[in-house]
Amino acid sequence: MTLAPTPTATTAAAWRAAGENGDIEAATACLAEDVEVISPLTAAFTFRGRDQVREMLVAAFQIFSDVRFHTEVGDESTRALVMTGRCGPESFEEAQLLRFDAEGRITEVTLFGRPLPALTAVMSDIGPLLVRRQGRPGLARVIRAATAPLVFFTRIGEKRLVPLADPNRAR
Repeated sequence: MTLAPTPTATTAAAWRAAGENGDIEAATACLAEDVEVISPLTAAFTFRGRDQVREMLVAAFQIFSDVRFHTEVGDESTRALVMTGRCGPESFEEAQLLRFDAEGRITEVTLFGRPLPALTAVMSDIGPLLVRRQGRPGLARVIRAATAPLVFFTRIGEKRLVPLADPNRAR
């Protein structure tokens, strides 16, 4: 006997497929009108409402590639999805904590990411895209210039400095 999928399970499957395929319309269809996205990059603001979240997703789908979801756990009100992907040369892993309404639409997405070089690459790429889409090209250039040193130092640190702290490294 096969059980019918629940609204939450159906939405989660559609959300995963939209993310893997870069399908903005399918992803947006999963969202409640009053959805909120909490970014791993800033505590200064959240994306609120379907329109703001759609704009954030458009930018994310432009800079992410090779997105593959590999883990899903949860229940009818909350799910955690974990995926891997790339932002330029950097590989990343992202966990998404999703909350759902009674109809199975996503009301909240809290994002968590690793490693740090990938997060700084995402910040450096997505910030300018978002503000450029808001009609602020000057701010886009400032954000790119301000984040470039973070990208550089986290990349170099990950490759050169962090390995020196490896507890399995010969001394």
